Amino acid sequence: MIRVPLRPLARILSARQVGGDPDSIERENLRLRHESMRDRARTRAEGRLLFMGLAFFMIFMVIGVRMGLLASDEPTEPRLALPGHEISANRADIVDRRGRILATNMQTYALYAHPQDMVDPHHVAVELGKVFPEMDAAALERRFTDGRKFMWIRKKLSPEQMQAVHDIGDPGLLFGPRQMRLYPNGTLASHVLGGATFGAEGVASAEVIGMAGIERFEDARLRDPAHPEPMALSLDMTLQQAVTDVLDAGMKMMNAKGAAAVLMDVKTGEVLSLVSLPDFDPNDRPAPLLTGDPGDSPLFNRAVQGVYELGSTFKIFTAANAIQLGLVTPDTIIDGNAPLIWGKYRINEFEGHNYGMQTVAEVIQHSSNVGTARIALEIGAERQKIFMRSLGLFDPSPIELVEAPGAKPIVPPRWPEIVTITTSYGHGIAASPMNLAAAYATIANGGAKVTPTLLKREGEVHGEQVLSPEVAAQSVHMLRLVVTKGTASFARIPGYPVGGKTGTADKPNPNGGYYHDRVVNTFASVFPTNDPKYVLVVTLDEPSDNTLAKPRRSAGWTAVPVAAEVIRRVVPLLGLRPTEETDEPAPELTANVE
Repeated sequence: MIRVPLRPLARILSARQVGGDPDSIERENLRLRHESMRDRARTRAEGRLLFMGLAFFMIFMVIGVRMGLLASDEPTEPRLALPGHEISANRADIVDRRGRILATNMQTYALYAHPQDMVDPHHVAVELGKVFPEMDAAALERRFTDGRKFMWIRKKLSPEQMQAVHDIGDPGLLFGPRQMRLYPNGTLASHVLGGATFGAEGVASAEVIGMAGIERFEDARLRDPAHPEPMALSLDMTLQQAVTDVLDAGMKMMNAKGAAAVLMDVKTGEVLSLVSLPDFDPNDRPAPLLTGDPGDSPLFNRAVQGVYELGSTFKIFTAANAIQLGLVTPDTIIDGNAPLIWGKYRINEFEGHNYGMQTVAEVIQHSSNVGTARIALEIGAERQKIFMRSLGLFDPSPIELVEAPGAKPIVPPRWPEIVTITTSYGHGIAASPMNLAAAYATIANGGAKVTPTLLKREGEVHGEQVLSPEVAAQSVHMLRLVVTKGTASFARIPGYPVGGKTGTADKPNPNGGYYHDRVVNTFASVFPTNDPKYVLVVTLDEPSDNTLAKPRRSAGWTAVPVAAEVIRRVVPLLGLRPTEETDEPAPELTANVE
């Protein structure tokens, strides 16, 4: 640092030579120096004032903007930020094939408490007991005063409940926003949708996860942020409601303990309606049964989880298999004289009938056990098993429900000739109505295997060719004869040719053997038979028509009238036009495939 002297030597010497005063030079030099220092100090002070002014301006701007944002935001409870993954509450809607909402999300609030912040825990407990009558006020007060710092009170609140809690006015009661799953149609399609619940949850949000049905099966897809678009099901809400109404009325009229119905498009495998009764409201899903028969629970999906002996509905498979193998034709004469004695076993007809010599078509028309058994013996065990497996009757239904894989058909572990006989008419083997519907759809669509689905498909799906189109057409014609001349006469609907097969099976007794007064009745139908488009399977659990002195429990008196009424209700909704009633000639068999 260079210091400037107060008495500059050059100027002092010059002043002395001319007689000047050196002290005045020093005073002048000091004055100038002070002025320079004062100017520099003023400049620094002005700069600092400007900086502080700008700083205060920016701070007040930030505070003002933040206050404006807080004023415009939705009010939320303060919460402690903790490390961990963010909870995603997003879940895609579920819609029917026409885009109508089946499941969606709704904003709601949960109620929790910070007991240490409560002003009067006793008053809070008493008031909450008034808002939520199912809660014990004394128990709440004990929990409020046991030293805990956090507790859930209610995971979902209605707007009215939220306002009532807000009116209590205690700072220890707090609300947390969250999304909840809403099923606006109540019980409609409840077994398909299943229901949802909360997974990981915090005070600010909760994860919504599927707990049953397609909500659980497609849980990853519904929660995937990359697929926010609604998931379209194959169900038609209008058809679902119509089938539910008729089936519910029919179940009550026939005094059945349960019922199931599956309506399927035979070209695509799309399930247009799936009903299981009794049903439930997925908005308030009941608790599962812990004891007793699972089938007694409304959560039990009879259409998929119900594995039943489906009786004579299997007879058409035996006839179709034999025709496909070239062993018989629909006009081949079969010895149907009853009873058929096979070793120690005696095969009888229903109610002691004896149909004598009859054609294969008449075996199906009359639902002859003896005639079907003789056809099955011609087929043999191995070829019978191969054919039934090709129809999907040995495997759980691949339908998109989490319950389906556990509903494995009951298949005999050994297959002697007596099993070949009983299996041919649907006894000793059990499958679900969904399995049966897919197998009938395979016959109805020309012999290509059908894979059922609950997801909307575009265009036809061509599976493995199980039957030749000619054999499939012959089989459909035999099903039509069951309605026009056989055991399903109540299924005749003017203008709409229906074909189908009845099945009456005694229910197995858990203690061994079968009940003699409890049955599972099924009618598997195809319509219209002149151009098959749809399959309908209706199953009634323990039905009984008590209009006469003697109860009537056969499928012809119970399942068939209910299925016929379902068809009457749905054909206009499906866009099918009535046709002139004619007796359709049997299709000619032009080829057989071994």
